[in-house]
Parts: sequence; C-alpha cells; structure tokens
Amino acid sequence: MPDQSGPPLVLGIETSCDETGVALVRGDELLVDAVASSMDEHARFGGIIPEVASRAHLEAMIPTIERALGTADVDVSEVDAIAVTAGPGLVGPLTIGASAAKALALGLGKPLYGVNHVIGHAAVDALVDGPFPERFMALVVSGGHSSLLLVDDIATKVTELGSTLDDAAGEAFDKVGRLLGLPYPGGPHIDRLAREGNPAAIRFPRGLTAAKDQDKHAYDFSFSGLKTAVARWVETKRDAGEELPLPDVAASFAAAVADVLTAKTIAACHRHGVDTLVVGGGFSANSQLRDMAAERCAAEGITLRIPPIRYCTDNGAMIAALGSAVVAAGVAPSNLDIGVDSSMPLTTITV
Repeated sequence: MPDQSGPPLVLGIETSCDETGVALVRGDELLVDAVASSMDEHARFGGIIPEVASRAHLEAMIPTIERALGTADVDVSEVDAIAVTAGPGLVGPLTIGASAAKALALGLGKPLYGVNHVIGHAAVDALVDGPFPERFMALVVSGGHSSLLLVDDIATKVTELGSTLDDAAGEAFDKVGRLLGLPYPGGPHIDRLAREGNPAAIRFPRGLTAAKDQDKHAYDFSFSGLKTAVARWVETKRDAGEELPLPDVAASFAAAVADVLTAKTIAACHRHGVDTLVVGGGFSANSQLRDMAAERCAAEGITLRIPPIRYCTDNGAMIAALGSAVVAAGVAPSNLDIGVDSSMPLTTITV
C-alpha cells in the first residue's frame, strides 16, 4: 500500500469529450493515469458524436476506475477527494463523469470538486516540471479551445487574456485535413505531411494580426479565414488540373497557425512581465508549434514548459492535478448537486 503521509490523495475523472480518464495524484506526484478512448468509434463519422461518446463513457467508467486503483495498488477508501471535469465540453459526456464522481463522493463521504477542463490542461504540467512560478502565461490549444491565460494561482486566480473567435486551432486542422482528403482526425496527418514540406512555399494569412486588430483583439485568435484561404488555394489548383503539393500545403498552413499562436503569446508575456510559458491541450502535440515556441521563447528569454504528448490530450491526470492544487489552496468543496456547463468560462476554476 502507498504511504498515507503527505498531501491528500485526489482521484480525478475526465469525460469532456471522447476519452474516459481516471488518475490518482498526491501533491505533485502522479500515481497512475488510466485512459479509455472511443476515438476509433468516431473516426467513421469524421467527428465526435456526443451520443456515441456518452455510451462509451458509461461502458468504460467503472473498468477504468478499477484499473487505475489496481495499478496504483490503492483501495478506493484511501482516496481523500474526488475531482471531476464540470466543463467546458459536451453535455452528455460531462454528465456521465459528474454522475460517477458524485456517486463516489457520496458513497465514500469525501469532498467533491468540479473543475475547469481547460485550466486542467495547464495544471497537468506541474506533475512533469514541478511547482509553478508565482506568475506564468498559459496557452491552451485543442480541438475546441485556443485560449491565452494569465495565471497568478492555478487554483484561485486565472485571467483570460484572449481566445478563439471562431475555429480553434485543432478544429481548423481537422477541417483542413478533411479538405485535403486526409483521415480523421486531421491534425496528426497534417503534422506528418508538414514535416516533408516547405513552410514558406505558400503565404497563407495570419488572422487578427493587422494593426487595426491590436486594440480589441491583440490576444484573440481566428483561424476561419485561414481555413477559407487554404480551401480557395486548393480549389484553384484543382480547377486548373494541377497536382496538389500536399506537403507544402500542410507545412504552410501549419506554419501560419503556429506563427499566430506563438507571436501573440510571446507579446502577452512581455506586456505582462511574465518569463514562463506553459503550453497545453491536444494541439500542443503539434511539432510545428512545439518547434516554433521553443525557438522563439529561447530567443526572448522565456522559459517554455510543454508536457509530454501523453499529457496533452484529454486525461484524468490533468483533472487530478488541478483538483490537488485546489485542495492544497483550501478552496471549499463543490456541492453534490453541481451541474455541468458546456461553455464554462475560464475565469471559473471550480464550481
């Protein structure tokens, strides 16, 4: 059995989309991270089907909890607190996770904490790179979110500086992947092709970077126009009967997205006097973004923290990590009748 001394043992449950994630964290130590994905069930539809995801969570929840406890050699009675994603995300999947967490909290007589999924993507880095500095910037990029956060305390004070006004980065990659005839999800396939192409071959637009956008949208993102520009470029080539240089299209498109994300984020770091950047979310697995962020942060004297790819996609560790931080900060537990919020604001860390 694990040592019972030290920080509380927090069980985290994540079900915002298509991964059923369950993890156990004690302080900044990850004991286990168990994930059951239903991605293969959605691939034939070309996107996530909420009803299919909800059914998959129902089927996977108990086995995944049991697997996590067994792997960590922990009895469920040893858990000190339950953390669960309360939003944002898909309502059906969120409800499955919240119901399971409530049942555990009620049955065990342990406190429940409903936490923010997006902030969890930043919080998980503490399990890899250690405690956070007093203040840092977080860029969370995924299929549904492109958010720039100023973090004074991951458990109590997060300020949203900017977000996507239309398509998120990962969503844009999936749509462009579909346009290019690539399998779903498009992100990994575009990433692979981009490594073989020339990122300077095609000058695609950089949304919300013009001088006129700096007052209202200095830290906001927009990728819908970029997606349209790629579509028009591809259509022109196809109408002319020309062969598409897929690697160059992928590389040029990926470079445009990474350029905007990193440029706006580094500008925010300078303006707010922050010298540490944490990048998280499923899209942070993108190699162009990682390479460009590393290069630009090194040039600007900013410490870059990006967790390994396994912690970038949705997982229970991110929720357990945020739950652990919230418990350590003395935040009051959630009520057992908490609801879920598909569009939970990023100023809400716990509900």
